Amino acid sequence: MSDAVSDASNSQIRRLADWDASRLRDLADDHGTPLYVLDRERVRQNYARLEAAFPDAEVLYAAKANALGDVLETVLEAGGGIECASAGELRRALAAGATGDQVHYTAVNPPAADLDIAVEAAAEQPRMTITAGAEDTIDRLAERGYDGRLCLRVNPGIGAGHHEKVRTGADAKFGVPAERAVETVLEAAERGFDVVGIHAHVGSGVSSDDLEAHREFVSRMGDLARNVNEALEPAATDSSTAESAVSKGLEFVDVGGGFGVPYRETDAPLDLEAVATATRDALGPLDARLTIEPGRYLVADAGVLLTRVNTVKPAPETTVVGVDAGMTTLLRPAMYGSYHPICNLASDVDDRSTLEQTVTGPICESADVFCTDRRLPESARGDLLAIGNAGAYGYEMASTYNSRPRPASVVFEADGSSRIARRRETLDDVVRLERSGEERQTQSAETAGSPEVRR
Repeated sequence: MSDAVSDASNSQIRRLADWDASRLRDLADDHGTPLYVLDRERVRQNYARLEAAFPDAEVLYAAKANALGDVLETVLEAGGGIECASAGELRRALAAGATGDQVHYTAVNPPAADLDIAVEAAAEQPRMTITAGAEDTIDRLAERGYDGRLCLRVNPGIGAGHHEKVRTGADAKFGVPAERAVETVLEAAERGFDVVGIHAHVGSGVSSDDLEAHREFVSRMGDLARNVNEALEPAATDSSTAESAVSKGLEFVDVGGGFGVPYRETDAPLDLEAVATATRDALGPLDARLTIEPGRYLVADAGVLLTRVNTVKPAPETTVVGVDAGMTTLLRPAMYGSYHPICNLASDVDDRSTLEQTVTGPICESADVFCTDRRLPESARGDLLAIGNAGAYGYEMASTYNSRPRPASVVFEADGSSRIARRRETLDDVVRLERSGEERQTQSAETAGSPEVRR
């Protein structure tokens, strides 16, 4: 590893080898493991690169990638907005300082309680936009008295991405069928909603190889937006209200995010300029703003996961290396079969021979594996390993399965300062929502004495 993070700070991708090994070792010594580490400056650099490639677009960060308050604040400070997929993310965006015009709420099949929170937030922040992916959701909004800024999520019938589980564009779960979009927009406008945009998302982890699918998807969105605006024009002419919502046409066309990053050391970075050019060309002439929703691209290579080796076990066909992080800490390898780079941060690692190793966690599942038969420097108990590209969908997908507390998160700045951004959970945290042992004993005693139990 290099001695300074800045060696690759302005490149399109930060590789795991570009992190400062000594600094990471110090953080692990100070805060323990497993530990998520996030570099705010790298988030700023990634945002600046996106903004340069899409100078006329509205950039909304997809908070589901990493909703840490420091990340949200960094994006807002850089000039971006926040796309929220849940009421929790909405609350966190507003707590980070976002105003209504910087927030889109884009939940899929939102639960009633979530929709209540979103409508309440929009009442306080009238410039906030709520995206509906079903006509039923529009009805539910109307029932709550909401008639504010509405965006319609559309199903474009085309998907792309790194895994079938994240290819949303052709999944019926997401959005109103494209053939129903114009009619649905008109009906919503006639009901008094301020229809401001249409939205679709093709998938997650889109690479340069998916460019043709991306171009086709954006082209469909451009055609649909023009059809919507043409349909709105006669409706506006027939309206008796001069300032009718239908008179304005669409403010934006949101083509989602999904910009991928290279997880493998040999993968080339996404050609962002080519994606931006293809997006503009495919969208075509349109009197509406382009909106994009990057998530992974902003934060993946801004984060690493640190984990300590606790067990080394020779086996007939491999060497099993047990670490204190597991699928409860970083789910992507178990969930998607995802590849994450791994390196040993031991100070004498260059003097060690390499051998095939399987790095596993402490969870009682055979899926709890970070890599299988990967050639790495020989591991020893106590070694610190770094798992790269962990800034996206790492902590956000963490759980307390097996009653394991979730890890701490540390952020650091370019000046070398660092601090705890999220404390480590304790076993007390894991069980704090349950009744106490004393309460359980009291209820058991009461139950044991009841006639029904005695019978």
